Amino acid sequence: MRAQTAPMAGPRTASDNKVSASRSVAFDLLRGVLAKRTPLDEALAAHDGLAKLPERDRGFARLLVATTLRRLGHVDRLIEKCMDKPLPAKAAVVHDVLRLAATELLILGVAPHAAVDSAVNLVRSRGFEPFAKLANAVLRRLDREARGEILTLPATAALPDWLGAGWRAAYGDAVAEAMAAAGFVEPPLDISVKSDPEGWAKKLGATLLPTGTLRRGFDGRIEALPGFTEGAWWVQDMAAALPVQLLGPVAGRRVVDLCAAPGGKTAQLAAAGAEVLAIDRSKPRLQRLERNLARLGLAAVTKVADVTEMRLDEPADRILLDAPCSATGTIRRHPDIPWLKRAEDLATLTELQDRLLANAARMLAPGGVLVFCTCSLEPSEGVERAEAALAANPDLKRHPIRPDEVGGLGELITAQGDLRSRPDQLANLGGIDGFYACRLVRA
Repeated sequence: MRAQTAPMAGPRTASDNKVSASRSVAFDLLRGVLAKRTPLDEALAAHDGLAKLPERDRGFARLLVATTLRRLGHVDRLIEKCMDKPLPAKAAVVHDVLRLAATELLILGVAPHAAVDSAVNLVRSRGFEPFAKLANAVLRRLDREARGEILTLPATAALPDWLGAGWRAAYGDAVAEAMAAAGFVEPPLDISVKSDPEGWAKKLGATLLPTGTLRRGFDGRIEALPGFTEGAWWVQDMAAALPVQLLGPVAGRRVVDLCAAPGGKTAQLAAAGAEVLAIDRSKPRLQRLERNLARLGLAAVTKVADVTEMRLDEPADRILLDAPCSATGTIRRHPDIPWLKRAEDLATLTELQDRLLANAARMLAPGGVLVFCTCSLEPSEGVERAEAALAANPDLKRHPIRPDEVGGLGELITAQGDLRSRPDQLANLGGIDGFYACRLVRA
């Protein structure tokens, strides 16, 4: 994997013993994810110091923490090899400083003196002076010995063991490696538009993908792009936009969007002319959905309810269930996910998905269509849940998806007729998030 190039962190002098502001922010963000289990997006939004950095340094801080999370398994293995004994638990802060500096040295190609000196200063600034010499020695050894070795590590070794092993078991070694490697690369920006995709592709300098999504590079503030303020479009990965298309024509139809927040699919449905009832159990998340719709000039009826237990006034003809899941299909966009989730979380999530599917099936009218989807790569959160729902509801039948419903991309359709996208697919188009969707029809 070719090393990514980091923005310059700024000039240094021989007397400069201050902590690099951008590296200090990156450290806070990494600690927020790994020690406090805060999603990276939330940590970025909450960090006051990030907004105060110059734009170049903000970009460096974001790149540094995101790349460290993408390659955390790799840098941890190499740090461990360069230490005679593990750091004590009380020095977890030092470990995180080493992780960031190792990423600078081995992946981002930052000059050794800048990466090492800044790390040592950061260790001292956080009250760990006794570990400063150790940090210096470990990083110097990494610089000498690990540059070639990191290129030989399996891509799945960058993930937690449970996740890498699960992918190998489900997809085979070669595909698992390709999926993991796809997560090393910053993804493009995907956009859904209310109308005139060809026109907006020209205005945004974007490529119009076969499925109707616009794709462009990400190079600054999204809010500054043409059409954002006017509400002409919203950010939504190509894969996430596909499940709505599986409902068929929705103009004038009542569509129930279950677990709807933050609302990308609700916006799709409303833009297509559907009468949308958007339901979510979280009032704050539903309020965020309402704000998003207001910016876009779109309308939907919203309702706060527990989707596992609620009932509708009358059965629904079209239901979309985008169920809560481990979100492992979105790792290339959210590199914190592998380190926020645990293997044991899957059992809780799959039990919830079964309950959601069971209640969605009860709300479906005869002849109605239910699309179940998750942004997960785990079979237990995809096809296994669909099969369980079919077994529990004899009057439900799978309605196979056709290639023309997904832009002619037949490689995204399984032998059973479900949607299964993987991050190693469509590399010629810039890749795609991992998503699963099954279309069910009540007899």
